[in-house]
Amino acid sequence: MEQDQAPNGLSSCYRHPGVETGIRCTRCERPICPDCMVGASVGFQCPDCVRGGSGTGHAPGVSRPRNVAGGAIASGDQQLVTKVLIGINVAVFLAGLFVSGLVDRLVMIGLAFDPELARVVGVADGEWYRLLTAAFLHQEVWHIAFNMFGLWVLGGPLEAALGRVRYLALYLLSGLAGSALTYVIAAPNQGSLGASGAVFGLMGATFVLARRLRYDMRPVLGLIALNVLITVVFRDSIAWEAHLGGLVAGAVIAYGMVGGPRATRALFQWGACGLVLGVTLVMAVMRTAALT
Repeated sequence: MEQDQAPNGLSSCYRHPGVETGIRCTRCERPICPDCMVGASVGFQCPDCVRGGSGTGHAPGVSRPRNVAGGAIASGDQQLVTKVLIGINVAVFLAGLFVSGLVDRLVMIGLAFDPELARVVGVADGEWYRLLTAAFLHQEVWHIAFNMFGLWVLGGPLEAALGRVRYLALYLLSGLAGSALTYVIAAPNQGSLGASGAVFGLMGATFVLARRLRYDMRPVLGLIALNVLITVVFRDSIAWEAHLGGLVAGAVIAYGMVGGPRATRALFQWGACGLVLGVTLVMAVMRTAALT
């Protein structure tokens, strides 16, 4: 079978036309990119040969198919976590429309006096859960629609590439980092809400993975540039701190997921997650100390 040639003369992956590769399947000799390589006892095999090796979907002597982060490829819906996250966001949005005071109790706010409760509320008053709950909170239809569209477009491919557990860690930690940076920079009584921090984390991760897999960077860069432009133009009404915090956290975590040495991959991956979580907690603790 004649294969398409990439611009530099290398063959293109038979499953991803245009993606350059010098690796071929040891069984059928078709060119395969890093995203399609399945480790065998000798060399790499393509997903089709692995599936055709036995009735169980794994050829003799071939390890279980792995995603780009080194995790086992989950069976079933490859976008399950993304769909669940969208469902939670929509459910919380609808609940906020009908449950009085729900938004006020979950929004990210540093320290403020609530006249209805007649007491001080906020993260600095011990309500640390607001750093995370705010990432699932929306008040306007356009706000949740925009964020859920971004989650759907970016989340599905990332979930398939990283696996469910790693992808969920990326999403939650990015949202948490966005809230923490907002807490540090924004005024104490300025509320913040929305999944934008987590979605920007997915953007940062998409950029890292696109470079790792040598995909065309132009669509990713265009998406990031558009969102940065929107953030700058509407900075007075948008929590740009959450966008920045999520973007940086997502990029750091994604680099840890795919950039570490194979021998210590798991340690590198969870070390990156631990680093982001640790920095987030330190920022929150220092800000709380300053406010109290």
